[in-house]
Amino acid sequence: MLRDTWVIFRHDLDVTLRAKVALVFGVIQPMLFLVLFGPIFTAIGTWETLVPGLIVQLGLMSTGMAGFGVVFDKRTGVLERMRVTPASRLALLLGRVLNNVVTLAAQTALLVLAAFALGLRAPAPGLAAGFALVAVVGAGLAALSYAIALTMNEQLFPPVMSTAVVPLVLLSGAFLPMSMAPGWLDALSRISPFTYVLEALRELFHGRYLTGTVAAGVAVAVLFAAAGLAIGTRVYNREHA
Repeated sequence: MLRDTWVIFRHDLDVTLRAKVALVFGVIQPMLFLVLFGPIFTAIGTWETLVPGLIVQLGLMSTGMAGFGVVFDKRTGVLERMRVTPASRLALLLGRVLNNVVTLAAQTALLVLAAFALGLRAPAPGLAAGFALVAVVGAGLAALSYAIALTMNEQLFPPVMSTAVVPLVLLSGAFLPMSMAPGWLDALSRISPFTYVLEALRELFHGRYLTGTVAAGVAVAVLFAAAGLAIGTRVYNREHA
């Protein structure tokens, strides 16, 4: 299975690298928020508070939309051809997810580099731990996106997922901490796993590691990734049976 996963990953990565414009385009919206909203935000907050929010926004837009690839493959008959290959069905999913995680990591690095130029001063250990946390969440989100794309009408997937990203970003507290929101809105945000991940990222970017907030964020990220991969695997196996 490892070999099959590696082959699928290399293939998808080659496709991604051939579309470098799309890779850069995926990070444009968070980058615009960074450049145009960042200087305003820093009048009341810090870059270490804003940038993690933009990373979560990027993650939701990047890995959350990963299912677009499956929608395209369904239309072109690629999924049908995959059914007759000897490759492990789990590898077909994991190879794709790994490519999505690597893509997200590259986009996050571009965003962080731009943020450092503007004034971000997050410590190296916090950055490393933050990248790892984002990778875990991104893997679960990509797998879940594939599962949704395979079970939903292919024409409904793009508008539904695009619409779902907006409230998820806002409820996570990406632009302003939810502690500033009314009680009912703060309570609603606690349903979203991305709220806990974002709070953990902010702690890490501020150089605080062994805190309850970080522990909660890591636990939620791992559980979310496990659930997303389990659902994605089950749906992928069923669709390729």
